[in-house]
Amino acid sequence: MSLRLGDIAPDFTAKSSEGDINFHQYLGEGWVVLFSHPADYTPVCTTELGTVAKYKAEFEKRNTKVIALSVDGLESHQGWIKDINETQNTTVNFPIIADEDRKVSELYDMIHPNANDKFTVRSVFVVGPDKKIKLIITYPASTGRNFDELLRVIDSLQLTAKFSVATPANWKPGEDVVIAPAINNEDAAAKFPKGFKIVKNYLRLTPQPN
Repeated sequence: MSLRLGDIAPDFTAKSSEGDINFHQYLGEGWVVLFSHPADYTPVCTTELGTVAKYKAEFEKRNTKVIALSVDGLESHQGWIKDINETQNTTVNFPIIADEDRKVSELYDMIHPNANDKFTVRSVFVVGPDKKIKLIITYPASTGRNFDELLRVIDSLQLTAKFSVATPANWKPGEDVVIAPAINNEDAAAKFPKGFKIVKNYLRLTPQPN
């Protein structure tokens, strides 16, 4: 199944390290980051899960839950979590799905045969409160994810969902944003009381609205 931005994130029920989970119920009225791992007891994955545990408060500030997935079973997950806690000096505080039958992995196209026909690649899905997919990123198994970048993207997604703006290259929270081209200058003056700068008729910058 090939998923695209704007699609409804497929619902599923699965076993996890924190009990059975129904994905849409877990999502609730907030945001969710679903991310997969090639296998338990792998070095890069261990650092990633430890990092996410340390960042949980940052995700919570953004009304965002996190949920991981690996094709190994619950017993393996529990042993691995002990290793993560020990080696990364943290406590894993989010569920890890045990996708032994690869049901969720296949539903979300997380297994790429050209890379490996048994294990998932490092997929990331950000799902909004409307249950639609807002972001898809796929990393090779050899490359760990940048969770600072993921937080930045969530900040952008949440900002642009509320205001008629887009975020420019390398944008960080607090920096100027781009006014949507569909808004004329007269309407822009009303919508953005902080004012705006016309660089070109198609490129107008305004301070972050919120």
